[in-house]
Amino acid sequence: MFRQTALHAGLPKRREVGSSMAAKAKQADVEDQEEDDKPEGENEQSAAKSKFAFLKFKMPSMKWMIIGGAGLLVLFGGGGGAYFFLKGSAHKEPQVAAKPATFVDLPDVLVNLSNTGADRTQYLKVKIVLELPDATLVPQIQPLMPRVMDAFQTYLRELRPTDLDGSAGLYRLKEELTRRVNAAVAPNRITAVLFKEIVVQ
Repeated sequence: MFRQTALHAGLPKRREVGSSMAAKAKQADVEDQEEDDKPEGENEQSAAKSKFAFLKFKMPSMKWMIIGGAGLLVLFGGGGGAYFFLKGSAHKEPQVAAKPATFVDLPDVLVNLSNTGADRTQYLKVKIVLELPDATLVPQIQPLMPRVMDAFQTYLRELRPTDLDGSAGLYRLKEELTRRVNAAVAPNRITAVLFKEIVVQ
């Protein structure tokens, strides 16, 4: 037996697994004992320090403070802008649905154009549609159609073939016919004169 003790004496001692935990528990008991031995003022200070230990943090650098401030400014600015934008759109008055336009077809108009010394006579054939703002105007305008057709005939006979050249010529023709129809059906008004077909022969 003596030999085994001697053999074990030369070797370093092995720690047992539970020995380190027991040592830590003994150390904690010793610290508690020391805290009890301290005067009460010191115990309160150490307790206050331990309570607010989580509040100790390092101040971020100036760079991160500026980036964070700019981020908050963008966040609050975007939120405020969205609030005012959405709040403002909620108070708008409801839009009135546009009434569908009403169209009235007129008979085809065929007139010879005025020519200045040309041998050949040219003709203008036009299919016209009147655009009305409301369907209630149709019965009021129908009795006045002979006046409208007379205004078309007298004006179109005075046109020369060069008056109808290009889109500008057709636009002028449309505006002049609209003005003449409005004069013929007064006090009612039409919205526009539309061309379905225009042929110059």
